[in-house]
Amino acid sequence: MPDATIIWEWLAFAVRWTHVITAIAWIGSSFYFIALDLGLQKAENMPKGAHGEEWQVHGGGFYHIQKYLVAPERMPEHLTWFKWESYATWLSGAALLMVVYWAGAGLYLIDPAKMDLAVWQAIVISAGSLALGWLIYDTLCKSKLGERPTVLMLLLFVALVVMGWGYDQVFTGRAALLHLGAFTATIMTANVFLVIMPNQRVVVADLKAGRAPDPKYGKIAKLRSTHNNYLTLPVIFLMLSNHYPLAFASEYNWLIAALVFLMGVTIRHFFNTMHSRKGQLWWTWAVTAILFIAIMALSSAGLRQEPLEEAEARAMTRAERQFAEAPGFEQVTQYVQGRCSMCHAREPGYEGIYHAPKGVFLETPGDIARHAREVYLQAGVTEAMPPANVSYMEEAERDAIIRWFRAGRGTEVAAN
Repeated sequence: MPDATIIWEWLAFAVRWTHVITAIAWIGSSFYFIALDLGLQKAENMPKGAHGEEWQVHGGGFYHIQKYLVAPERMPEHLTWFKWESYATWLSGAALLMVVYWAGAGLYLIDPAKMDLAVWQAIVISAGSLALGWLIYDTLCKSKLGERPTVLMLLLFVALVVMGWGYDQVFTGRAALLHLGAFTATIMTANVFLVIMPNQRVVVADLKAGRAPDPKYGKIAKLRSTHNNYLTLPVIFLMLSNHYPLAFASEYNWLIAALVFLMGVTIRHFFNTMHSRKGQLWWTWAVTAILFIAIMALSSAGLRQEPLEEAEARAMTRAERQFAEAPGFEQVTQYVQGRCSMCHAREPGYEGIYHAPKGVFLETPGDIARHAREVYLQAGVTEAMPPANVSYMEEAERDAIIRWFRAGRGTEVAAN
């Protein structure tokens, strides 16, 4: 039977897999319907109330699609609702946040150098900020700004930049960008769950009752759907950012995120304009390239990492001490420093490696104790590290890592 650490790792993998699959489904349907909506054309002999139509070919057949801005004259017998993709994406993302960042708060969420929080405090800030973000956004949309979509989008951008900066003052850089993505995704899913779907239900209820639906409900839903469309690409970047320390470990990570939101606008503007048959705005790609170059410059100029001297002097946390005091730690430290630290260093010595992979350092005993779980999974029970075993880690060394980690975990269990 696999041990608890391996089971937990597979649980995280399963949740992440679910999250990716449902996100693909949601993003795919979102992009499709935005493109469809923009490509609708007027035609003769369309049914009463139809706004436009589109002919498409796929899978060996032709599709004839018509859109009603408000509703058709009668309720169709079969109606497909597009909602579960959004709900499942958010629910799986929330589960992943809990599994990785809440359960691993001491390693991934809390940065004592920024704010020395208890685990429960960090979780409250994490969850509370997501709810607060939706309340602020929804209030703005329901105000008179709802009639001024450009101003509303600018205010939303400012709010996202402020939140990115705020998260970076509280959490680790990795958690800051991830939370900004979750903050944005929460707004997007809440748009579907709390605005778009309820409005559609009102229209359906009116049709069933024989009443003429109010056009305002479709207008409101269109505004929220447009916001979701422009926010999608930045959210994907933020969800992937935890794999790239050049993004999350920079002291300018919040500014990098702000530029990514602008890149999302320029890229989507190109495709939205093209789908609406208004031409191809190639200048948007030039702007996107300039923004990306600025991001690369910011990442290298502001790469933030703890100096080796400070790392060596830093006091270990309780959890780190438990692994540092476990039998075999000194031996494992020698193995890891000899086989892994040439890449996982503040200044890597391996040719072609310029920054420690995923921002993980394994130079000091404190580093190794802090990343005990990763060392166990990557170089103990699996042979993922070193890549292709370039530093020739022996089976006896991997066995020693396994024994040490399990002894340290046993110490932790006993202490609790």
